Amino acid sequence: MGSVFAGGIRMGFDDTDGDGPGAAPDGTGVGGAGAAGVPVLMVHGHPFDRTMWAPQLHALGARHRMIAPDLRGYGRSTVVPGITPLDTFARDLAALLDHLGIERAALCGLSMGGQIVLEFHRLFPERVAGLVLADTFAQAETPQGRKERNDRADALLRDGMSGYAHAVLDSMVAPATVRDLPDVAAHVLRMMLGAPPQGAAAALRGRAERPDYTAMLAGVAVPTLVVVGRDDVFTPVSDARFLHDRIPGARLAVIEGAGHLPNLERPAEFNRALSMLLAKI
Repeated sequence: MGSVFAGGIRMGFDDTDGDGPGAAPDGTGVGGAGAAGVPVLMVHGHPFDRTMWAPQLHALGARHRMIAPDLRGYGRSTVVPGITPLDTFARDLAALLDHLGIERAALCGLSMGGQIVLEFHRLFPERVAGLVLADTFAQAETPQGRKERNDRADALLRDGMSGYAHAVLDSMVAPATVRDLPDVAAHVLRMMLGAPPQGAAAALRGRAERPDYTAMLAGVAVPTLVVVGRDDVFTPVSDARFLHDRIPGARLAVIEGAGHLPNLERPAEFNRALSMLLAKI
């Protein structure tokens, strides 16, 4: 793992150099030139951290340079209280790519990470070589959703992460995952419990004000994969189809037996779909 001061904050991140996960010998986290093709920037969701991408870095890091940062307010990155809009997250990622000397990358984001990836594409389309939109949606927040996110942010600041994390675990992953893959469920719970409440609350408030990306979708001109867990209750298959139907040439992958986190619940299937996308770039 490396870290860098970029975008006005300290960001922790993992980087691979085509020889598997790991930081460079100098401790910067900067990978070498051994990986093939364009780099891949992996953007985690809420309330997780970069470790949610461990199966992808381990499986694909020998062939592709893969970078998985902790977003502002999560993991090893700086916690900034208040409100963190999606454009702030996107500009942080651009600053990280600048530090690494990367002009263009494929971006893979899940849930909130998918919305950050869409915002990155809105701000920096020339820097996007491909998109993976996992378990996410493009529409703006509804008035009711805005209230719920702000109320949840208030609750996290007041009560901490524990109650929320235990309450949503069975929705974050499919019930079968909790039963049959206890290590995966434990990892998901551990990430949620470890999320700083101030950072998670700031992200929730930012997402409550997110724009509608629907009109932008027809202009996406890079290879795109839309992926979703069949049993996702937060962003169901209908949300994935909405994206797929509006992005020219996009491929849709529905992962059976997975909920909101198919990359952890069914990593082999997720990695296969991701590899097919990367092969097109």
